[in-house]
Amino acid sequence: MSNKDTYAVKKSFIKEVVRHKAVYMILLIPLAYYILFKYVPIWNSQIAFRDYMALDGVTGSKWIGLDNFKAFFNSFYFWELLRNTLMYSFGKIIFSLPLSIVLAVAIYECRRAKLRKVVQTLTYLPHFLSWVIMYGILLSLLAPGDGIVNDLIKMCGGTPIDFLTNTKAFPWIVIFSDAWKEMGWSAIIFIAALMGIDMSLFEAAMVEGASAWQRVRYITLPSIAPVIVTVLLLKIGTILDAGFNQIFMLYSPAVYSVGDIIDTWVYRQGLLEFQFGLATAVGLFKGVIGMLLIFFANRLTRKVSNSSLF
Repeated sequence: MSNKDTYAVKKSFIKEVVRHKAVYMILLIPLAYYILFKYVPIWNSQIAFRDYMALDGVTGSKWIGLDNFKAFFNSFYFWELLRNTLMYSFGKIIFSLPLSIVLAVAIYECRRAKLRKVVQTLTYLPHFLSWVIMYGILLSLLAPGDGIVNDLIKMCGGTPIDFLTNTKAFPWIVIFSDAWKEMGWSAIIFIAALMGIDMSLFEAAMVEGASAWQRVRYITLPSIAPVIVTVLLLKIGTILDAGFNQIFMLYSPAVYSVGDIIDTWVYRQGLLEFQFGLATAVGLFKGVIGMLLIFFANRLTRKVSNSSLF
């Protein structure tokens, strides 16, 4: 491209920016957010390779290389933390994602408008409740003394169970309480995808005598498959984020063996013990693993289903 052509392209671009300046001004807000809170902090990620001291600053702290990473990998609790984190992350995907899809299809197929609105509102309402409130609700349901569930168990002649301090019950409570809280909100994405399906496909299927289940199986689910793949890939990218807020509110020392995850351990070691370098190293480790998982899962799904994120 000659200098004259380059100048013409630049001039045309400037004219387009001036013409749509209002749109570009609105774009500056999210752009500024990502620059300030996402890209600028990348500079401070070097704390992971330093013996960080707040008074010395980032660049003034001693460079120690991979010592923080070694301290994390050689920790007595490393494999236990990794196991618990992956258990909760995969458990939430395995249960929450299918339930969200089923709920979305059920709401979409419902022909009673009032019932559909009521169900959708009730199912996505828990998303707006903090885990502090959810903990209070779970405590009133599962408390060993006067919890509703234990009252029912005692009525049936059983022995009360302290669910929140029981190592066998605690993982299931975490997984299903997350599904309860987020299922309705996640379903909104799939409902939006369902709204984009061509209605003529359903009409043709009904003319051919297809049942409701056959329409769901051969039209609804294949039509939203790309959205399902995209959501799955995004969840895989955050596979090491098992839900700090939830675990922090629900767990106790009695269930550390099955409840402690990477984020809660980092909270105790990094913030309570002031090991900021170690906390940053673990965060960097999680980010790299998440990025690699997204690339791997994206390539795998592209080969299997011809649908991918990028």
